Amino acid sequence: MNASIFSFRPKLFEALKGYSKARLRGDFMAGVNVMVMAFPLSIAFAIASGVKPEQGLFTAIIGGALIAALGGSSVQIGGPTGAFVVITYGVVQGYGADGLILCTMIAGVMLAIMGLARLGSVIRFIPYPVSRAFTKGIAILILSSQIKNFLGLQVDKLPVDFAGKMHVLGEHLDAIHWPTVGFAVASLLVIALWPSRLGRYVPGSMVGLLVATVVVAVFGLGEKWHLATIGSQFGGFGSTWPDFHLPHADLGTLRALVQPAFTIALLVSMQALLCAVVTDGMLDDRHDSNQELIGQGVANFVGPLFGCIPVTGAVARSIGNVRAGGRTPVAGLVHSGLLALVLVAAAPLAVHIPLATLSAILVVAAFRMVAWKQLVRLGRWPLSDSLVFITTFALTIFADLTVAVEVGVVLAALLMVKRISETSQITAVDESSDTEGSHHSLVGKEIPEGVLVFRVFGAFFFGVVDKLDDELKRAKHEPDILILRIRKVLAMDATGLQALEDLHAKLRAKGKHLILSAPHTQPLFVMEKAGFLDRLGRENVCPHIDAALARAREILGLPPPANPPDSAEALRAEKEQLASARREIADALARANRILGHNDGARG
Repeated sequence: MNASIFSFRPKLFEALKGYSKARLRGDFMAGVNVMVMAFPLSIAFAIASGVKPEQGLFTAIIGGALIAALGGSSVQIGGPTGAFVVITYGVVQGYGADGLILCTMIAGVMLAIMGLARLGSVIRFIPYPVSRAFTKGIAILILSSQIKNFLGLQVDKLPVDFAGKMHVLGEHLDAIHWPTVGFAVASLLVIALWPSRLGRYVPGSMVGLLVATVVVAVFGLGEKWHLATIGSQFGGFGSTWPDFHLPHADLGTLRALVQPAFTIALLVSMQALLCAVVTDGMLDDRHDSNQELIGQGVANFVGPLFGCIPVTGAVARSIGNVRAGGRTPVAGLVHSGLLALVLVAAAPLAVHIPLATLSAILVVAAFRMVAWKQLVRLGRWPLSDSLVFITTFALTIFADLTVAVEVGVVLAALLMVKRISETSQITAVDESSDTEGSHHSLVGKEIPEGVLVFRVFGAFFFGVVDKLDDELKRAKHEPDILILRIRKVLAMDATGLQALEDLHAKLRAKGKHLILSAPHTQPLFVMEKAGFLDRLGRENVCPHIDAALARAREILGLPPPANPPDSAEALRAEKEQLASARREIADALARANRILGHNDGARG
């Protein structure tokens, strides 16, 4: 087997070649900056996911380090993100801590297989309406999950589903804790109004967290005002290295976890590769998508054994890394190492962190995930895209994220099939209706009686097979010989091949014939591999329409045409057409150069 299929080339190995002190300084300062961003977010996402707050930091430390060391992007920062809050919470509620560990590990295996199978480039083609609908639906679910802590409601356990959650919260709205609301609103204002120029160095979320924690600790507001804190809700903040824990589960649980694991794997791959594309654009760099999936897979397989939740590339933190001067995976390693130090040092103070402030951090993050301006453009999209978006968005909120992922991807695939089939054409042509140029044209060529010529344009796959049947039914009479001109068919799948097989079998059963004219490379390879060319007869596969017509006359026992086409004249016409095309291209390039020159001058 080709060894390149299993290539393993982390970006870190490449970055360490010729690594300099100047680059280390840049990466170190970027790592410090990203660590400050990651600390409050990691804790907040962990609590929202239904696990202990320190597990979010473990995820950023262990998972982030593995992604930096083994991934295919130079500047990607790994950690917990909002994309997994909903599904992680659901798995914890349904299957417990061991269930989450197993689910994340299964997702890690799936990701590694995707990378080894070189599916990285395919994952990036998940349609925009689907990926945006996931993101916005998850943001709404995050907002709904923070109502309890934002308002200080005394609810022991919230349902997983959105409708049930809102119903329970609605029943407790008469018990709003106003000191908690005040803390949450104050934290929200600090985070949202923190100047962006300062946010590049110290993010508003960290400022809000530090101010709120210090105020609660100094004035003892946790006890005086009965504010919910990490200490009161979780009994403390673990600062020691997590123990290795191998989960236990039965076969039934493993089967049940495959579906949410697939959703986690898909979300990890989508977010990580989107993050890599964004940072590539900022640095004029190029990531290795397959290596990135392998790195993400290893991080999600190994991390849960040490208490980590799902980890992926964090877009905001990675952008912050680039802006702060990070240029290699060393910045990601620095970020993880510093978080480990802060985890130990900040543990005594972390017990005073108010949950209201963490709730405000997640509310701001969720609002930024929604990107309201994109919703305004929804009405300008094609109707089919808007319907896919709305369906996926609604399923994400009211059904289940796993169902939304599956339905969204299937709907997008069906939409793609529909659009490709709309661009594919199968039409009957003759001397008067043919529009092919030069010697490919039927103009001036004699088509024998009993011969029907069809032209196929576009992909020949399962979405367009019915068009062939419809066109044959529209024909005035069934031909003795059917010529399919397929020189403009660039792709054929198994269904298209089967349609040709069935057509050939039907014609042969009636003593009639099928001739293929000018098949392209990919369809020719598909037919050759399936043995169809031998069943059809290689003499019935012709390089151009003249040869196909000559073969038809030979089958019918007819002599050559009385007025054979003038090959010299046809060649001359083709040269004129090529010269005209070249002139048009030259004119277009000249116009483009003039436009670029004008713009350059304006900018100068």
